[in-house]
Amino acid sequence: MTDSKSLAQAAVTALETADPVAKVAAVLDFAAAWQTGRITLVGAGNPPARPARPARPELLLPRHMPKRRRAKNVAGRIALLHALAHIELNAVDLACDIIARFTDDDLPREFFDDWVAVAADEARHFSLLSTRLEIFGAAYGDFPAHDGLWGAATATAHDLLARLAMVPLVLEARGLDVTPVMIKNLRTAEDHDSAEILETIYRDEITHVATGTRWFQFVCRARGCDPVPTYHEQVRRYFRGALKPPFNEDARDRAGLTPEFYVPLAVK
Repeated sequence: MTDSKSLAQAAVTALETADPVAKVAAVLDFAAAWQTGRITLVGAGNPPARPARPARPELLLPRHMPKRRRAKNVAGRIALLHALAHIELNAVDLACDIIARFTDDDLPREFFDDWVAVAADEARHFSLLSTRLEIFGAAYGDFPAHDGLWGAATATAHDLLARLAMVPLVLEARGLDVTPVMIKNLRTAEDHDSAEILETIYRDEITHVATGTRWFQFVCRARGCDPVPTYHEQVRRYFRGALKPPFNEDARDRAGLTPEFYVPLAVK
């Protein structure tokens, strides 16, 4: 990557990079360039409708995905780590997409500071999981993966408010609910190294949901709308079904996503 690129152009380059290792390197490169002032211009981007993907893993519809194995055995832990690596690679692209796509929304530099930091975190998460898979003698791409994860990006490509509601405040918030259980199961299986990786991801994801909450509220104020009913409206429009409890109220509270946002949308 050349330092003459704008931030948006650099994010598009990462989105158009199929190889996961090269994608991660591109993200960490432009993040460092932005954070040290080698890139100063946000610029304008033309992100692809879908990010480039490697030939493997095979991408399947959710209903065709094999059942996830339990973490109590090695095969189950490998399958779990692979699934999480796929989620994190999608998270890398989601962060790059929000940087490149919403450059015309009259946003302050701090918005891009925050999402560059999120993109770098997600890139590091993928690397941690990928390296852990290698220790088990496996690699990202060895198993089929879920092809429904980019659907929220496609559905909300036209509106930053919808994107913030769906991605950090629904999908990433769900990660706060389920990750502690996975950590507990890994520790029960005495796989403490994998558990430590998930602990790192969990701590970072609280900050990512907090980032989403902060900017969702910022955009609501800019548009003169009330955040809570606006969140309800956006989720009902773009999310199929109801939100699924139990919720990790402590982590959500720490991220500023308080119960009045999500409890009215929960399965009764």
